[in-house]
Parts: sequence; structure tokens; C-alpha cells
Amino acid sequence: MNKISAIITALATGAALTGCTFGASIDTLMTPPKLGPEQEQIYSELTRSLGTSNISLKYPKSGKYLSAFIIEDIDGDGGNEALVFYERNNHASDENPLRINILDKKDDGQWSSVYDKAAEGSEIEKVIISKLGSNDRINIIIGTSMINRSEKNVTIYNYVDGVLQDPPTFSRPCSYIDVRDLDMDGELEFLTITGSSGSEAPAKVVIYTLGSDGQYFPMINELSGGFTDFEVNYGDLGSGRTGIFVDSYSAPNAIQSDVFYLDDNKENNSKMLVKVSETSVKNDDNARPAGCTSFDIDGDGQPEIPVQFLAPGYTDSPLGEQLRLTEWKQINSDNKLETRYISYYSISDGYIFLFPERWKGKVTVKRDIVNDEIVFYSYTTDKEKNVIPGRELLHICCVEDEASREDRLSWDYMLMHTKGDSACLAQISETEDTDGDGLSLTMGEAAVGFRYRD
Repeated sequence: MNKISAIITALATGAALTGCTFGASIDTLMTPPKLGPEQEQIYSELTRSLGTSNISLKYPKSGKYLSAFIIEDIDGDGGNEALVFYERNNHASDENPLRINILDKKDDGQWSSVYDKAAEGSEIEKVIISKLGSNDRINIIIGTSMINRSEKNVTIYNYVDGVLQDPPTFSRPCSYIDVRDLDMDGELEFLTITGSSGSEAPAKVVIYTLGSDGQYFPMINELSGGFTDFEVNYGDLGSGRTGIFVDSYSAPNAIQSDVFYLDDNKENNSKMLVKVSETSVKNDDNARPAGCTSFDIDGDGQPEIPVQFLAPGYTDSPLGEQLRLTEWKQINSDNKLETRYISYYSISDGYIFLFPERWKGKVTVKRDIVNDEIVFYSYTTDKEKNVIPGRELLHICCVEDEASREDRLSWDYMLMHTKGDSACLAQISETEDTDGDGLSLTMGEAAVGFRYRD
């Protein structure tokens, strides 16, 4: 039994795929990281130049740079500068405490503070240092927020001749920022997502290119509705198109999905931001609880959009007792949504089980309250389309402690996934295929069909 479990665990681990996240945050750490030797030198010079050590370092909450000390060549001179975010602990009541200090390394190898200014907002959300479009200048892109993190802004600075140019080249309220090559032309674009501010200003996606003349050219398209939170993923749509998958929701059961991409505007020899209208999947017809967001479930480079539907057998059940199955839809070459997979998706436990092709329209699920697990079973329907239960095919459960895991393993459950002390296990039913329905699973099929979203 132990040997078989080890094989199944290896197969399941290889098949499992992780979803995308916004990135780690310094807020998740118990204490700020210990400074390295160079950071210690920069910190000492910073406090010397300020005439006080009564300061607090501020850390970006997401993105590539998660340190209060960002060491990069921000002016293109071939040498690195240090960008430091901090706030004075004894600041005046009418003063914004968040500040930016820039230090440069002198010829003798010592750091020297050369510039200091107030920053926007109260918290550093994300920092990106990058060229954009066909322009050679290096852009310092700083996303900030107010102390409650509900009001967010992005500012783009250029560091020239020892100062951050004022006014900045760009400053806008927005909820999300990123820099990527979205049209596969070898140049980077600047992506923002902005929330709605009334009926006349809907939530929108805006992609900016930066021309050689220093001007930003926006490409704009609207989200299907407003949002209180969202997730962004990217995927290959084919034909050199990068899809921007935006899953946004305004309530726990009100998720919508929009997909955008850049395309050629042949009328004026430019680019335009296109929304794949067929992918505007809202909650009007499908209940999509929080967590039911786009996910590259098969590792082909394009996220699938999950759409839930009532599992067979629950038409007359009370809402609280209903179970749902999930269709995973992908955008095809004609920009249409097509169903690639059907699954059971346990959002609370994080696992997905993809149905084998032969299960479609023949298998549904139920909850075994006594054993705290999900049971997959065959069914047929009568003339009134009522579901007639058949035989059990598979059991999946998740346990939170090692003792429960070992107990299940002793009953021929297979270990599918572990995370700390918690584990997901599966058991293939031993009922015989007396009807010749061909729905029985092999251990390999159970492993390949299992996915886990961290």
C-alpha cells in the first residue's frame, strides 16, 4: 500500500498546477528582514544625512522589489543608485511622512545621499523600474496608497542630473499596475486597471505606450462592471496575442471575467485594446463564489475561465444543500468560449478533480456528511429527467492532522496532496461494473485528474 501511495503522490504532484497571485508582501513577515552589509552602509548614510535615526523604513507590498532599499541604475549612467523609502517618526501633523531618498555611490565606493523628497500616499504598494515603448528613458514607477489602502495612485518619475523631475511624467489614480510586452513586439507597455467613479466613469483597463517623443499613448477599454477586488492573469491566445484575464468581483458571489488583448488598428497604423466580448462571464447566470477565478488548469499557457452549474440531482434541493460542477472554458481561435473540461471544484479545500471524458453527462457528486468527503457516483435519468443514482466511483476527502491522514491511508485511500499537516486523499470505489458502463477509474486516472490550487 505504501509503495502504491508513493507512486500516486508523485503523479498527483506532477499534475498539480498553481494559480497566480499578486506577489508576496512584507506584511506577511513577522519582522522586517535583517539588513545586509551594503544596506547597513546605505542606512547609516541615510540617517547621517537626515540628522536622525528616528525613522521607519517602508517596504513595497508586492512586486519584484520587496525591500526598502532598491539598488538599480535609475539614470542609465552605468552605475547603481539606491532608492530608499522611509518616514520620519516625529513628523509634523500637516506633513506627509512618507519620503523617498536617493543615494549614489561615490568613486571611493561609499554611498552618499544626494536627493530627498516627499512621496505620494502613505504606503508603498509596488515599484517597477523599467523602460517603456520606444523611449530610452528609465522610468521609476511607484504605486502608493493611503493608510487604509483603499485609495491608490501611481506616479512615474525620471531621475535626471541628480533629481527626480518634478512634476512627474505621469500621475493617476489606479488600482493595479504592471509592465509587460503585451503585443510581442519586443517593447514594454504599461498596464493599469482603474475602478469606477460613478456611472459616467466605469471601471476600465488602460494600456500606455511611451513614444520616442516622451508622450504616453493610451489604449482604453471598459470592464463589464465595477469591482471591489480582482485578480489578473496572462495567457497565450495564439497568433502572437497575449491575453489579459481580469477576474473582478463586487460581492462574494458576483465574479465576472473579461479578457483583453492588443491588436493592430489598421485604420491609423496603431494599436488598439480589444475585449473578447464572448468572455464576459457574469454572475447573472452562474453563481461564482470568491476563489472561482481563471486558472491555467492544464498548463498550456492559457488560463481557463471557470463557470459553475448545478450538479445533476439537485434541481429540487434547498440552496444550502446544492452542489455544483464546474466547466472550464477556454478561448478558441475564433475568440469564442468553448468548454475544455468538467470538474468538481472544492474552493474551500482548494482541490479540483477533472472528469474523464467518458464521465461527462453520466457522473455527479454528493456530500457524505458522516465521513466528511465528496462522493462521485454514476447516474441515469427517467422520462421526467429525474436523476436515478447508480454506483459510487470515487471518494475525495481533506483532513487537517496526521492521525486522520494515517487512518485514511489504512483504509486504502491514496495520498493526493499535502500542505503542512493537512492532506487531500482519494479512494477508488471497489464496486463492480455490473452494467458495463465503463465508468470505473484506474489509480493513474485519479492522479492525473487531480489538481490543487495553493
